Amino acid sequence: MVDKRHWSGLIAALVLAGCASQGDVGEPCGEVSTFYQPPETQNLYKVVVTRIDDDNVISKPNYQLAPGTYQLRLVELIDDPRLSVSLRNRGYKELTLTVKAGTRYHLAARFNTDKRFQGPSREYWDPVVWRESTTECRMKP
Repeated sequence: MVDKRHWSGLIAALVLAGCASQGDVGEPCGEVSTFYQPPETQNLYKVVVTRIDDDNVISKPNYQLAPGTYQLRLVELIDDPRLSVSLRNRGYKELTLTVKAGTRYHLAARFNTDKRFQGPSREYWDPVVWRESTTECRMKP
């Protein structure tokens, strides 16, 4: 016959394990992504995120963010022979983005081909969200 203490100990262990796994679930979030190659046929090119709000970030393909509004600093990676802007005149632009939980925002640089000879001006590109998709995003605790 099984001792009652054995059962009560087993039940307590299962309850505690269930509580621990519930605590591991983070808050809902959204994602900012530069992973996928945007369609160059639409004059869209990859970007790199270098700053989120006031924090410099290490370049990676996806960033999990709590819902809210963010200021993103992006650097374009336009590789197009029509671009006649020297490397020293290329730089970053800011994008304000309101992130919703469960949404992934795919970022790109839109190449403004009509402004490709602008010299020191950065009007030759604009930061854009080229696609939104759903995601099962949870902040890591």
